[in-house]
Amino acid sequence: MNDLSLNRFGHVGLYLTVFLTGASVMVIELLGTRMIAPFYGTSLYVWSSLISVTMIALALGYFVGGRWADRAKRTGLSLIIALAAVLTLTIPWATRFVLLATDPLGLRAGAFVSSLVLFLPSLTLLGMVGPFAVKLATSSLEGVGNSAGSIYAVSTLGSVVGTLVLGFFLFPLVGSRETLVGLGLSLLLIAVVLAVYEQKQLSLATAVLPTMLLVIIGLGLLPNAIGAGHSYTGGGEFKILSERESLYGWVRVIEEQKRDIRFLTSDASMIGAARISNGEGSLTYQNIVGLMPALMPNMTRALIVGLGAGHMSKILHDRYGIVTDTVEIDPAIADAAANYFGFKPTGQAIVGDARNEIRHLQGPYDLIIHDCFTGGSEPAHLLTVETLTQLRGLLSDQGILALNFVSFYQGGHNAALASVARTVSEVFPHLSVFISETGEDFNDFIFLAGKRAIDLDSKSLSTDQASWLQKRLVNVDKSQGSILTDNLNPLEHMQIAKAEKYRQILVGWFGADLLVR
Repeated sequence: MNDLSLNRFGHVGLYLTVFLTGASVMVIELLGTRMIAPFYGTSLYVWSSLISVTMIALALGYFVGGRWADRAKRTGLSLIIALAAVLTLTIPWATRFVLLATDPLGLRAGAFVSSLVLFLPSLTLLGMVGPFAVKLATSSLEGVGNSAGSIYAVSTLGSVVGTLVLGFFLFPLVGSRETLVGLGLSLLLIAVVLAVYEQKQLSLATAVLPTMLLVIIGLGLLPNAIGAGHSYTGGGEFKILSERESLYGWVRVIEEQKRDIRFLTSDASMIGAARISNGEGSLTYQNIVGLMPALMPNMTRALIVGLGAGHMSKILHDRYGIVTDTVEIDPAIADAAANYFGFKPTGQAIVGDARNEIRHLQGPYDLIIHDCFTGGSEPAHLLTVETLTQLRGLLSDQGILALNFVSFYQGGHNAALASVARTVSEVFPHLSVFISETGEDFNDFIFLAGKRAIDLDSKSLSTDQASWLQKRLVNVDKSQGSILTDNLNPLEHMQIAKAEKYRQILVGWFGADLLVR
């Protein structure tokens, strides 16, 4: 037995330490997505990067921790946890620099390298706790299996509880940076308690001194860690009117007086824009959708899935007197639309995930605007045969589904665009596709689908309106795509180039520094 043997070390204290560090691993992993999301979004690639880095870190931690535990004579758990705490407190401070440095690597490589640099060190150290705890809990060779099983069971249970507490309670109430700072301070406290115990009970004469030095370093990092997320003041051409973290992203209202425009963004995605002077929407695709009641007169009721800044609801009400229900998953976006873009509900204003909410809606609707596919990550579950079938069930016989989708045209042969067209056609017998900006390959594509054919020569359209629409009518080669279902939906993978392009556009508009929280 060496100096790190359990001796009289309390099992309750040891298991509590393992439980809390197990919870810390999951908290850091989950918060990692929120630290990276404002720059790289919350796509599958960001989640894959964080999960992979966590697994790499735990593997390294188990390996190094096991070797260290067998050789340690003068150090113990307190030093490891104190180091993990200090490295955790450096994450908020380092995030901006790391994200800006990895920007040239692109979406996938940038997300992975950022995750590696920011989270690998602290997670590796937390992974080392398990082998040390097994060593401390084992009094004889015959008890190794029982000790190892118990330690890792308690650690896993801690991870479960940490995930639930963060997702259900902490995160909705406390910001990601604040939670990360609180976690770092909690780990420092655990380290101090362990150091005192190790020095008194395990004869580690130097346990307290190195731990206290790390505590001092950690406390010295606090001002930078707490203030790191507020370093951008919106100087120069842009001014940040509002910034709020929600469960789904960093929602910002950004104003540029020089161009008379106000933007609504969520992470690295533009979801609304309006003129400051008159509040009118400035996105061309909205003009196309705004003509739908003219194509199908006598509309009285509409549904918007994906509120954005709320302009479409205003257009439908002010021009045509249509009552509109809205579904928006993010309460921060709904509040921003009301507070900064003049959105006023004319029907139900529902906050919740569309896939769940539309099951409870009562049709029929004469117009359904499906607008969840602009920039950033693709909510692929909202663009499947199953979802579109639900929406079709809410449409009246003469109703129209208007779906906005951002992609490349590539002469009508883009696989993602073709897959959307093929999927919509699987559910609706009639489909027309329009582009927002003529002559541009990267575009908003508006899919107009219905149970009846859409008449672009309708007498209710003026000559100018009909001509304007005809110029934007495009053909999409459906043979290049696949039908998207809940079981198989590769849309996010097919839209990698689109996500990169969209992020480049936003960086070009605002500068990379503004997009980093």
